[in-house]
Amino acid sequence: MKEDKYVNERLMRDRISILVTFDKTYIKPFRVMIKSLSINNPKEAFHVWLLHSAIPQEDVLLLSEYCSAHRMTLTTIDVDRALFHNAPISKQYPQEMYYRLLAPWILPKSLDRVIYLDPDILVINSIRPLWEVALGDYSFAASSHSGVFEIVNGVNRVRLGNEHDYFNTGVLYMDLKKIRLIGDVEEIFSCVREREGELLLPDQDVFNLIYGSQILQMDDSIFNYDARYFSAYVFKSKGRHDLDWVLKHTIILHFCGKQKPWKKRYTGLFSALYKHYMILSDREGVYSIR
Repeated sequence: MKEDKYVNERLMRDRISILVTFDKTYIKPFRVMIKSLSINNPKEAFHVWLLHSAIPQEDVLLLSEYCSAHRMTLTTIDVDRALFHNAPISKQYPQEMYYRLLAPWILPKSLDRVIYLDPDILVINSIRPLWEVALGDYSFAASSHSGVFEIVNGVNRVRLGNEHDYFNTGVLYMDLKKIRLIGDVEEIFSCVREREGELLLPDQDVFNLIYGSQILQMDDSIFNYDARYFSAYVFKSKGRHDLDWVLKHTIILHFCGKQKPWKKRYTGLFSALYKHYMILSDREGVYSIR
């Protein structure tokens, strides 16, 4: 009994903080992501932080129960709209666009680091290597998909006037303490106002514009694998990164783009893998993905 109590206390001290931001339309994919995270990290404890503004309370309660059943604590924060009284808000730039950018100032000050994850991912191996990334002087760790499509990366450099690679914001390791020191909320709003005519992927563009020099680059084939481009990864690795390699070494499969694996017409290589976790998730609640 004492040994079990010691193990539980150690897990609570060492639990991994996960940040997510989504609306009601992404509840079902979020559940699938949680299922994959739980199955492939059986010895970990997690605290999940959800920033939102319009998820009904009944759904919040169901999500809390679902996370609890998977050894996770869910804390939801209904973002105060007053925070955005100076923000450029429009159909193209909705309030929700800012949530992951403003997370350091919305999350409790006692929280010093977090992993941000888009809900359209699978975690297929231990996530602890991402949690233990050594940032050094950097404030973020993120991946660029530049090795997969270098031409697009070059276009983004020219478009934004940056010298660094263009980083994807679907998976981020964030040192919240450092970010609070180097940035502020008004800088983010000002960037949108000054560059709004140039922003194609608004929050991702702003992230690259403001924090580009503060980002430690991670290997996307491990930490943020773009599931659309299996053939490109194989070619880049001279054949080493085949399907067996991905299943053994990749931590995060990211289903980027408009075509999503929970849709019936999705035909990507990892469709069967996603639907495996989707079915497992559907067995455990009122939500099913159509």
